[in-house]
This record gives sequence, C-alpha cells and structure tokens, in this order.
Amino acid sequence: MHLRYETAFDRMMSGPFRESRREWLERIIAAALVLPAAARIPAFANSTFGASKRTKWSMPGLFPGRVVSVYDPRSIADGKYQREPVEAMMRRGMTALTGAPDWVAAWRTFFEPGEVVGIKLNPSSLPYVISAPEVVREIIAGLEAAGIRRKDIVVYDRYKDMFLRAGFDKWVPEEVRTSWATDYVDRVQQRMDGYDAEHWMDMQLTLPGFGFDNEHARRSYAALFITREVNKLINLCMLKHHQSAGITFALKNLSHGLVNNVNRSHSSPMLNACGAFIPASVSIPVIRDKTVLHIGDAVQALYHGGPVMKKEAVKFMWEPKRLYFSTDPVAMDKIGWEELDRKRIAMGMKPLAEAPKDEFSGFVHMQPEHVDIAGALGLGIADRDKIDLREHTLP
Repeated sequence: MHLRYETAFDRMMSGPFRESRREWLERIIAAALVLPAAARIPAFANSTFGASKRTKWSMPGLFPGRVVSVYDPRSIADGKYQREPVEAMMRRGMTALTGAPDWVAAWRTFFEPGEVVGIKLNPSSLPYVISAPEVVREIIAGLEAAGIRRKDIVVYDRYKDMFLRAGFDKWVPEEVRTSWATDYVDRVQQRMDGYDAEHWMDMQLTLPGFGFDNEHARRSYAALFITREVNKLINLCMLKHHQSAGITFALKNLSHGLVNNVNRSHSSPMLNACGAFIPASVSIPVIRDKTVLHIGDAVQALYHGGPVMKKEAVKFMWEPKRLYFSTDPVAMDKIGWEELDRKRIAMGMKPLAEAPKDEFSGFVHMQPEHVDIAGALGLGIADRDKIDLREHTLP
C-alpha cells in the first residue's frame, strides 16, 4: 500500500479554479513578501458596524475580474465635468457591470434599505484631480434609488483639513453626512484618535527612529469610519500617477485613506515599501469585507507628477473621459495601469515600472507591483488574460 500526502499545490491543481505551477509559485512568493504582516480579526463586534465577516460582496466581490469602462467624449468640457453625460455614464456602467435590467436594479444588487453606506472620496491632488460633485451626486442618486436614506450616506476622507480644502463640504447634498478620521495632519501618524484599536495590520516596518517593540510604530489601525460608522463602502478613486506606488487608483485609495501610520510605507526616496504595504492594508478584514464597489474616475487623470501636485505638474493632466466600474480592485487597477502606461509612452516617457527619478517623481523606484501582489493575496484578479474588460462608448 502506498500512502500519498496531498500538498497545497495538489489542492490548488484539483479545484474548480486550477492554477498553473507558475501561478502557484507567484502566489507563494507574493505571500512571502508580506509574510511579516498580520491583520487582527476582533473576537467580538464592538458595535453594530464593527463585525467583519466574509460575504458574497467581500473582495473581489460579485464579479471577480470584470471591469467596465464607459467613454463619453462629452463628459468634460473646458476642464469642467458635464452633469448629463456623467449621469449617463454612471447608469450605463452600473447596468453593464451587474447585468441588471435598469440602473435602479443595478444599485439594488449591492445595497438595501437600512444600511449605512460610506463613499471614500479623494482630495490628494487638490485643487486639480479630485473627486467631482457630478460623479458623487450620481452615486448618491443611485443609493437613494436603492432605498438608502440620505442620512445613511456618509462621504469620507482621512483628513478633515484636506476634505475642507477640497471643498467637498460645499456641494454635498443636504442630509448626507460627512466624516474624516482626524482633524490634524502629522508625519508620524501614530495617534489613535479617529482609529480603532480592535482592527489593525502589523508589519515589520517602521519610520526611521522607531523600534519593533513599539506596537503603534509597526501597526496601521483602521479608521473608526470603516469599523463603526458604515455597513458598506463605495471606493470612489481617481486615476493618477503616484511617485512611490506608481499608480494610485482603487487599491491605494483604500490603503492610504483608511488606516493610520502610512508614511512608513514611503518615508524617503530609498525607503519605499508600497509594494507590500498596500496589499497588507487592504487585507485588513474590515476593509476587505465592507468595500463592495469600486468606481474609478478617469474623466480627468494624471499620468505623472502625482499625487500631491506641484503647480508645474498641471501639464501632466489629461482627459481620458472614462469611468470604470468593478467589484475587483486588482483588476480595475491593472486596467488603470495599462491606461497610464499607454499615455506615458505616447508622451515619450517610460512605463511606470521602468521610470527613473526626476523633478516630478522623487522615488528611486516606483512599485506598481503592489497590484500583482494584491492579486496573489486573493484581493482580485491580476492576470490580464483573466480580466474581462467590457468597453462602452456613449452617446
């Protein structure tokens, strides 16, 4: 009699989603890159919003690998978003993503009355490439159509100062709530006001001068907003170049917007760990499980000099005139990465993974590989051959 012990590789090869040996090895290598990171799962819920459990909406969500792109040449004119074309793009994108018969049914695929829904905005390239009221208001209209009350909709970004400087408070519809993690900005980012001690990611990485024996130096804690204020989250992200991460789109809008102690991930031109930090942060269960929909704004975008822009970097803005829709942040980032590289190459620049340091990008090497590592960790589909890109053109 011969005894055979089943290995992890054997199990991967026998399942319905069989991987090649190369894919399996890539997954193991990626896991090793973030092996020092651990995410805490609380033993109990600290409020009605504190529980985190895997559901059909958890990343990569209802439609793994599916990305919808909607293009409308009328969506922006003279640098200003156009309400009616944006509304049409949003409605086409949501129905195309879900296969629902109409836009109301599409929103009801994700949300139901009684839930509190957050919308993660993006102000980091203010005043240029930031969340637009025309897009946000249509998201709010979709939520209301699904039966979500305005007082149960919360728009958020990490810093109160940036939120207000971006002017988000001036155009948010009446009764919609606003929220932020903190009302201060500091480089150390280890204070706990606005963050939840029950939800964290531990990674053997600190700012210079801090030791591993300091829990707050080696951990990033999730914002109370995501742990205690909302049941579900919509990730509204902007397509932009990022000096350390290469691309900031779906994944980075979450990793650096929903946790504290993020400067340790890119504290100097040589100390750059975004490749590992971003996937580890998004893997915090409460973030992974509550973020159910990603809407990528590429009506206006930035192919270099981001995300915090020098005034001279305005020359790197361009207008793809697209909105993206997905439940899979990895697949959406992979498509966004392609879009950035196409534009950079067309402008005579190197693609993100090969680009050198210059006056607008101060890091020695950018790390867009965080997208592939996130895929290997199960947050979505990174293999381009397995991504289902569905492109639509309006009108």
